[in-house]
Amino acid sequence: MLNIVLFGPPGAGKGTQSEKLINKYELVHLSTGDILRSEIEDGTELGMEAKELMDKGILVPDEVVIRMIRSKIGKNADAKGFIFDGFPRTEAQAEALDELLNEINKSITCMLALEVDNDELTKRLLKRGEDSGRADDKNESIIRTRIEEYDRKTAPLKNYYEGQGKFRSIDGLGSIDDISERLYAAING
Repeated sequence: MLNIVLFGPPGAGKGTQSEKLINKYELVHLSTGDILRSEIEDGTELGMEAKELMDKGILVPDEVVIRMIRSKIGKNADAKGFIFDGFPRTEAQAEALDELLNEINKSITCMLALEVDNDELTKRLLKRGEDSGRADDKNESIIRTRIEEYDRKTAPLKNYYEGQGKFRSIDGLGSIDDISERLYAAING
């Protein structure tokens, strides 16, 4: 089973590359945002618990998110693997994910980190902001803050997965196909 954590700062191309990975390896996409919305829409017990917290402006605790991921994995027991998007974001979350997967005799195969320098990310996001309508993609100061926040929070995760021999740094510059080939090589290598 292939279980991938895909990382990269805003504008690195995670969305584009995750779709290519999903199609090539027949993976199930596990986006915590999508899972939360789905659980809430379906009116599940976990969804209602999350909604109650969110309505109060409280972040959904890791334990609730992990239970949702466990549920989603259970509903896709025959999957060839999963691509984790937006989770884990902290070392505590990575440890909780490892524990969950260990309980079902699975593990993270690798953490792929798309690496793009901050100036290029800023250019990409400003360009995306011209089409997306997202206010946070139009303001250079906000963009740089988002990138700095990513750098601060993900550095410990890179170290965590590097300590397990699972971290793969991927050059995120070049054509979409060139980047995809680098990702495939890192997975298959």
